[in-house]
Amino acid sequence: MSYLLRGVSPLGAAPIDLLLANGVISAVGPEAGAAAGQRGVTVLDGAGLVALPGLVDLHTHLREPGLEDAETIESGTRAAALGGFTAVHAMANTTPVADTAGVVEQVWRLGRDAGWADVFPVGAVSVGLAGEQLAELGAMAGSAARVRIFSDDGHCVHDPVLMRRALEYVKAFDGVVAQHAQEPRLTAGAQMHEGIVSAEVGLQGWPAVAEEAIIARDVLLAAHVGSRLHVQHLSTAGAVEIIRWAKSRGIDVTAEATPHHLLLTDELARTYDPVYKVNPPLRTQEDVDAVRNGLADGTIDIVATDHAPHAREDKDCEWAAAAFGMTGLETALSVVQQVMVDTGRMAWTDVARVLSVTPARIGRVEQHGRPLLPGEPANITLVDPAARWTVRPERLATGSTNTPFAGRELPGRVVATFLRGTATVLDGVSVHRPGTRA
Repeated sequence: MSYLLRGVSPLGAAPIDLLLANGVISAVGPEAGAAAGQRGVTVLDGAGLVALPGLVDLHTHLREPGLEDAETIESGTRAAALGGFTAVHAMANTTPVADTAGVVEQVWRLGRDAGWADVFPVGAVSVGLAGEQLAELGAMAGSAARVRIFSDDGHCVHDPVLMRRALEYVKAFDGVVAQHAQEPRLTAGAQMHEGIVSAEVGLQGWPAVAEEAIIARDVLLAAHVGSRLHVQHLSTAGAVEIIRWAKSRGIDVTAEATPHHLLLTDELARTYDPVYKVNPPLRTQEDVDAVRNGLADGTIDIVATDHAPHAREDKDCEWAAAAFGMTGLETALSVVQQVMVDTGRMAWTDVARVLSVTPARIGRVEQHGRPLLPGEPANITLVDPAARWTVRPERLATGSTNTPFAGRELPGRVVATFLRGTATVLDGVSVHRPGTRA
């Protein structure tokens, strides 16, 4: 089926017609509009809609294999499509860990079978995420999954020698090490951000320096080795300054911020509701402001969801026993619009940069994050920025309900998502039959 997107605004620019046919953008402008009325062409009224290249998430937990009670690749990628994502990178902390070619290929094939969004497995840096021995980085890179991002996310690669070896190794195939920056000896037993709130509510604190010390070490290691480093879920004002300094020195480092670290603060821990327990923890308003400014000025390169679904029993308990993590695929674009676009900090061109173009470049994903021009892959998201919706956990497609935005009204609604010209979401409802392969 072909689609004529009539009067959409590419990246918020002047309205134009886009024709999607045979998996690509086949025509733009008057030539596209001429296809109206042709057999097999479905016309969609795009008045008031912003067209973006399909969103790319560099940090998603799909849980499969092993933790299907929280999420599956099927449910997770369906949630991704409803959130406007056409590609997601699946973290390695599954059971078994994605530390071999066999496991990453399994994840990749399950993603192809689901068909909602392209799934790019992230390989573990160390065997079993134990931080003691390098995993099969070369074998994963050379597998059918073509892994280019390696991370022990959920655990920090705390051994500087192992981190150096990983940075050296991935240079051979243009890979990148994505670091979960958390010095474990400074965060043992920690429950939330260390500060005034933690002292008042009686929860063990997690100091900002535990994140900043690892980032400072790793940017120096990356400079020494001459390799690519990506810093995950950056959350403190000090971390923003370290990344800014590293970039001023020409060090090849990129960084991500999550939607929840752009909006929420540690004040929410006063509720003792474990839905607000996350790693790294929610920080102070000063940190949130610094992260927002860092994203606006380009110090922080991208927004990544760190979508972390959990089974109900892992969150429906007392704070200390609860798992760390929040869902985020279906709310990410709305949060970015609220915090960055509606406040004038960013334009829609910037949204495309931080949620599509740059994540695709970091992950070396060639068919995503492309310009909306003739001949380019038809991976496209249409969003209605004037719409508003209230987050209802039970209505989300993800397999878990641990969203920190439950009951909040958010701006922006994903109206349609196209993966290689096939509608996975249309008028805000999932329509694609799983099983369509690339």
